[in-house]
Parts: sequence; structure tokens; C-alpha cells
Amino acid sequence: MTNANGRGRLIYGCMGLGGPWDGTSYGAAEIDQAAAVIEAAQGIGIELFDHADIYRSGKSEAVFGEVLVRSQGLREKIQLQSKCGIRLGERGLDTHYDLSREAILERVNQSLKRLQTDYLDVLLLHRPDPLMDPREAADAVGQLMAEGKVRQLGVSNMSGAQIAFLQDELQAPIVANQLEMSLLRRDWLESTVLVNHAENLEYSFPHGTVELCMTKGIELQAYGSLAQGRYTGATPEGLSAAESATAVMLERLAGEKDTTPEAVLLGWLMKHPAKISPVVGTTNPARIGACADAASVAATMSRAEWYGLWVAARGSNIP
Repeated sequence: MTNANGRGRLIYGCMGLGGPWDGTSYGAAEIDQAAAVIEAAQGIGIELFDHADIYRSGKSEAVFGEVLVRSQGLREKIQLQSKCGIRLGERGLDTHYDLSREAILERVNQSLKRLQTDYLDVLLLHRPDPLMDPREAADAVGQLMAEGKVRQLGVSNMSGAQIAFLQDELQAPIVANQLEMSLLRRDWLESTVLVNHAENLEYSFPHGTVELCMTKGIELQAYGSLAQGRYTGATPEGLSAAESATAVMLERLAGEKDTTPEAVLLGWLMKHPAKISPVVGTTNPARIGACADAASVAATMSRAEWYGLWVAARGSNIP
């Protein structure tokens, strides 16, 4: 299975690379780790590598850039995506958002320097900024594209209404929206079936976002797709009853399909007609390899199996 751009649908998320989140420097061990996970990801057909300027205080991009320099020809074999728009520990604030023209230009140029590349295949605007002027943001993106520093634009954590608001000012189409989506985090899914149902009040996910992305051909990228290992790596004592039942069902289906629970978990996401692209963030090469069959699982998973996993994860029947 491929996405609209012709590449495989699995994405590697680089948040775990680069060492601690503090200001300590990285070394040879962190660079070697990055090289190992890049090789493992390529080994299962992953071509798109997802970054953000804030990941590990910029070190995720920096160690990746070191690997690009020492691996001749690698840049031409992969696609790079990074994000800007979140500021951490600046101006007396723990967190705030900044999609001003100056911030977009500054942060993208810094990312390119750390990654040691001339361009990003995709730039994502990381979080909605209530103070964003869409014309100003569009001007910054237009300049970056004109300079050849950014080839495509996407967003992250945005609703359908916010995407439409921004798109109205852009000259280029928004090609991706990255959201937290998994069998554990199902608000994106459950909001679609709980219309006119009291349980709908428990969900804040903006209805229509998935439908807008499908209609406009905007790729839905799912971060947290492996549910932080809750179903495939946590100890049984740490699981709820629903999580335990889901983990058992994943193991059973994996056995029946001669694959891994990770592949079934991702295949469940990819079965959705939105053609969701899971972001795999583990730094364990073996666990990256365990995701290899996700697309084939999606292609063969029955409707009953798909709904069965949803019911197990809910811990109750679907209304």
C-alpha cells in the first residue's frame, strides 16, 4: 500500500533520537543509534522520516544530520519532514506557540542547518497558534518554497476548520495533517459514530476533520500509532481490563496471520478508508522490524476483525 505521493505509508518518527531532552550534547552513541534505526526503518520500506525543531532540544535533527553526512547518497533515498510552531522554555513561558512569519523562517532555517540538508520535503506547522495571521504564515511558506527550502506544506494537530482557514490564504495545497490516532486514542474514530448519542459529550475531537482530509486528499499521519506499547510491550499488571483483552486479541490475530501484534495494531489503523499513515517512533530496531507486515494485514483484515478490535479496546459494545 502506498500513499498519495507514491511512497510506503509507514513513517518513522524521530522524536526518540538524540539523547536526553535537556541541553546536554550528543555523542557517537547517539549518532550510531540514529544510523541503526534509519537502517531498520529503510529495511521495512520506510522512506519518510518525521522530525520537529523541538525534539530533544534540536538534537534529533542534529544526529540525523550527522548520519546524512557520513552516509553518502542517503538523502536522495529518503524524504525529510519537520515541524515548527512550538516554543519550549522561552520568554518566561514553559510552552507557547509561534507561527509568525519571522518564527517560521527562523525555525526552518535552523532545522535545515541541523539536518545538514538544503530542503525539507514537507514542512508541518506543529500546533495551532491563536495569534497566527494566516496571510503572514502563507507569506513565510511561500518564501521558503520559492527559495527551494520547502517542497510541500502540512499541518499537525489541526481541525478541519483550521485547515480550511489556513488553506484559503495559501498558494500551495496542504498535503498532510498529523494527529494522535491509535487503537488506544480513538476520539477521531468514535466522534464519527456518536452523533445524536449522549456519549458524544465525552469527546472533544472536532467532527468533520477526518472527512475533510479524505475529501481534500490530505494525508492523515498518525503519531502514537503503537499506543506507547500498551498493547504490545507493557506488563500485564499495568493494563486495564480492556487493554488486557485487546492485547490478547492482537496476539491471537497475529498468530492466525503469521505476523506480529505490532503489524496487526498498525494494520487496524491502515484499514480505515482514510488511508492513515502510521508514524512509528520506537528506537528499538527489532520493534521497527515487527511493523513490516502492517500494510498486508490492512489489506486482509476482515470487517469483523476490525470491529472486534474496536469493541475490545472500548471495553464495551459500540452504540
